[in-house]
Amino acid sequence: MKNKYKKLIGILVLAIIVVFAMVACDGNGDDNGDDNGYDNGEEVDYDNGDDNGDEDVDDNGDEDVDDDGDEDGDVDGGADVAEITAWAWDPLFNVAALEIAESVWDGDVPLNVMESSQDDIVQRLTTQLASGVTTELPNIVLIEDYRAPGFLQSFPDMFYPIEAYINSADFVPYKNEATSLDGTQFGLPFDTGATGLYVRVDYLEEAGFSVEDVTNVDWDELIDIALDVYAETGRHFITVDPNDTGLMRVMLQTAGVWFTEDDGVTPFIADNEYIATLFTVLERIIDEGLSIPVTDWAEFLAGFNNGDVWAVPTGNWITPSVMAAEDQEGLWAVVPIPSLPGHATSVNASNLGGSSWYVLDIDGREQAAAFLADTFGSNVDFYQTLLTDVGAMGTFIPAFDGEAYQTEVEFFNGQRIFYDVGNWATEIPLVNFGLHTYAIGDLLAAALQDYLGGEDLESVLEAAQAQAESQLN
Repeated sequence: MKNKYKKLIGILVLAIIVVFAMVACDGNGDDNGDDNGYDNGEEVDYDNGDDNGDEDVDDNGDEDVDDDGDEDGDVDGGADVAEITAWAWDPLFNVAALEIAESVWDGDVPLNVMESSQDDIVQRLTTQLASGVTTELPNIVLIEDYRAPGFLQSFPDMFYPIEAYINSADFVPYKNEATSLDGTQFGLPFDTGATGLYVRVDYLEEAGFSVEDVTNVDWDELIDIALDVYAETGRHFITVDPNDTGLMRVMLQTAGVWFTEDDGVTPFIADNEYIATLFTVLERIIDEGLSIPVTDWAEFLAGFNNGDVWAVPTGNWITPSVMAAEDQEGLWAVVPIPSLPGHATSVNASNLGGSSWYVLDIDGREQAAAFLADTFGSNVDFYQTLLTDVGAMGTFIPAFDGEAYQTEVEFFNGQRIFYDVGNWATEIPLVNFGLHTYAIGDLLAAALQDYLGGEDLESVLEAAQAQAESQLN
């Protein structure tokens, strides 16, 4: 009975997340979600539909017996399967990575990759897990790091621990935190959203500054430089989308804090001095006229491809988009992300986006785990191919010394940007992304507009705290 009610509570938590995620969705999103780091309406965390009702929970009986007849929710996943099924989105990135992994794997079980949008995968996975029917589940599924805690906390018995198959110390620490629950690692860390500050060297030099002047600085120091650059060149600093909370997340993680307390559930807004600081930083950027407002991904790209702004603070996945402007070769550099001013615990390293691989605790679990372990979990050469052919930066530390990561990129004046970003990734503070990343982010986006409109900062954050507690607890 205890496990039954635990599962019921988990499903109800997911249902709450669905409501606020769907309210937040503006329909602009692409299939990559935050793997391309931009909030284009990909906040649809879960959609349980009608399959999450009490009737489905009761189908398991009072002793929480699953379809395989095991009590306490333990699934017999020992039987082998004829093929390993994997769910992933983005054929040019995640799916391509799986295909390369299969090509280098020595196993004798074929891999069947089923590609669809991230939203579709989230919906189908949630529906299947909530129903208790495992026959339609994949052996491997890709889950965005911001969404993973909701699945792990709500369905802990349905994911297969993978720590026995890999050496966790081989992966950057923040990804191990993002893929674990109560000290047990369930996900194999995949790509990194390690951030950098992409800067136009020519605009800086025109204003009398060098790349070193914007390296390892805080936001206030950078804004001071931005004011001079604007005065000398007329170039704005960055683009700002009022509905995108990606930059907020970047700023917060530099300090190792999040929108929620350490439990990942309790809203942490009103007394969060780091949120107060990032609000004042954003206010200064906007009020000083240093930003260009954008409303979608296309406008975001145009801002730096057209030379309208001289800096792009975001995840390393933006590199191909920066390099798309071939006429700007030699004009760019990448430096560490700024820290939050006034906070000694804030560092020049952060993250935006990223996903990891999870094995479902069903038949074929050992085969699926072995496939991931032999490829994404240990193969240095595989990661060189992944970076060269797909442009995907992994979080497997031994790969950072490989040839591909050491490449001097001519577009960035010979800078070893992949090696640099890999090193920065090892310094990213650990945080618990919790259950409400997107829901609270939406509340803070609205609160920021209230603050920019003239309302008192303390009052705005207290109101957001009260709203979060009312809606999410």
